[in-house]
Amino acid sequence: MSTTPEILDCLIIGSGPAAFSAAIYAARADLKPVVIEGPLPGGQLTQTTEVDNYPGYPDGRTGPEMMEDLKKQALRFKTDVRSGWVTKVDLTGPIHKVWVDEKTEIHAHTVIISTGASAKWLGLPNEIRLRDIGGGVTACAVCDGFFYKGQTVALVGAGDSAAEEATYLAKLCPKVYMLVRRDEFRASKAMMHRVLNTPQIEVLYNTEVKDVLGDQVVEGILTVNNKTGEERKLNVTGLFLAIGHTPATELFKDWLDRDPQGYLKHDPDRTSTKVAGVFVAGDAADRVYRQAVTSAGTGCMAALDAERYLAVLGVH
Repeated sequence: MSTTPEILDCLIIGSGPAAFSAAIYAARADLKPVVIEGPLPGGQLTQTTEVDNYPGYPDGRTGPEMMEDLKKQALRFKTDVRSGWVTKVDLTGPIHKVWVDEKTEIHAHTVIISTGASAKWLGLPNEIRLRDIGGGVTACAVCDGFFYKGQTVALVGAGDSAAEEATYLAKLCPKVYMLVRRDEFRASKAMMHRVLNTPQIEVLYNTEVKDVLGDQVVEGILTVNNKTGEERKLNVTGLFLAIGHTPATELFKDWLDRDPQGYLKHDPDRTSTKVAGVFVAGDAADRVYRQAVTSAGTGCMAALDAERYLAVLGVH
């Protein structure tokens, strides 16, 4: 048996909307892409119950169903989808080296990194349980706020993203409790003033979530003041977490530039990185939008950039 690593035109790392969008475009360009699914096949959307804001689904779709649709579409164009986890890379060119599950070595002229990002959670047992069954715990107000229209909700966070999500929820909900762990915001002054000038938002400083109440859905949360120890029950039907995301980019830190939060940097108006032939797509490089549709869009861009790179290189 030959031990010579296979050489690909296009290797895609990840399996979310960005990865499969890239795969569809790359496959249609006859780049014969290989997708390495990673530790969570389908990406974050497989942990989402209802997706109502992705174009083309007038009746909505569950996250797992939508990802299965995208995967089937990529497979229809002969994408090679493989299970496994990329555990090591060597991005010195012109051929890039990738190891899957610490043993299988693959070489590729172009690599599209679409490893995504994961939301940070408090880690409370009932929080995670209700999150996993779609019971009212979420980390995306823009995605799920619509389902809580006219209801009272709580949001945890103190930065710019938290302030933005709280004001977004205030357009839908008559009451939004904003729980801030310290006695001040981390958000900019402008965002802080926007929150404080929104009458639907009540800011609770020095406040943390002690427990999430409810069997199948959120029926309230138990909070504690970390200065006084006073506990309080808030009658809410939804809990939104806005305490940050962790991009899955640690594997590439020695090869590619990252911003202070760990998101991969790329050229303006392009998906190309400082390493020729390496492109980024989706939430691994997006600290602003983090939506399925924007991820899919950058996946398309990355595939087009990879195709053009290979054409200039004379490989394809």
